[in-house]
Amino acid sequence: MANGSVGVGGFLFADEELSEISGLKRGPDFVEVMCGCTSHRYGDAVGRLRVFASGHLEIDCDCTPGCQEVKLSPAAFEKHSGRETARKWKSNVWVIVEGEKVSLSKTPLLKYHNQTSKSTNGSHKGLCHRDEFIRCAVCNKERRFRLRNKEECRIYHDALADQKWSCSCLPADKISCDADEERASRKVLRGCSRSPSCKGCTSCVCFGCEICRFAECSCQICIDFTRNA
Repeated sequence: MANGSVGVGGFLFADEELSEISGLKRGPDFVEVMCGCTSHRYGDAVGRLRVFASGHLEIDCDCTPGCQEVKLSPAAFEKHSGRETARKWKSNVWVIVEGEKVSLSKTPLLKYHNQTSKSTNGSHKGLCHRDEFIRCAVCNKERRFRLRNKEECRIYHDALADQKWSCSCLPADKISCDADEERASRKVLRGCSRSPSCKGCTSCVCFGCEICRFAECSCQICIDFTRNA
C-alpha cells in the first residue's frame, strides 16, 4: 500500500518511520521487528516483536535454540529475559536502529499501543480480548485460543459451542492431541495489555462487541447482541 501502510483500521507506519529498524517484516495487520532485552547477569535475550493493527504487542522469544516462549507480552518477555529492573518494559525492551539498541519508548512502534491504552476507559473502544482455553473432548488437554481479531474470535466462538470439540478441529499444522498441554505457569499469561498475569480486568474481559459477536450466527448470544446493538 502507499507509504508502507498496513491497511487495517487506520494502522499506518510510513516507510521512513521504520526503514532503519532491523528485521522488519510486514504482515496483513501487523509489522514484525527484531527486539531484545538485556540482563546484566544473563546478557541479551532476543526475540521477534509483532505490533498489530489493534495496538496489541506480542513477542516470540529466541533467547536460546528451541525456546518455546511465544506470544509473550512485552512485560512477560522482560521478566523471562531475567532483567533485574523489571516492570519498565517500554524502556528495557529494545530494537536495533542503525546498528544501535534503542528502547521501544523512543521508537514509533508504541504509537498505536499508547493510543489504545489511553482510549480504554470501560468502553469497547480499543478493547483487548484476552486468550481463552477450551478442553479437548478426546485428549482432555486445554488448548489456547487467541482472540486478537474477528476471525480468531469466530473460531473460539464456534469451538465453545461444540461440546465435542477436539484438537483435530484445529488446522493440522497448529496442534494435535499428541502435543503437550501448556504448563500452568504459562497459562496465567493470557494476553492482557496491562498485566501479563491478569485474572480478568475491564481491559480484557468483554461481554459482547462487534469483534466477538456475529450477525450471521444463529446462537442466542449473537442474536441478542445484534438486536440490541
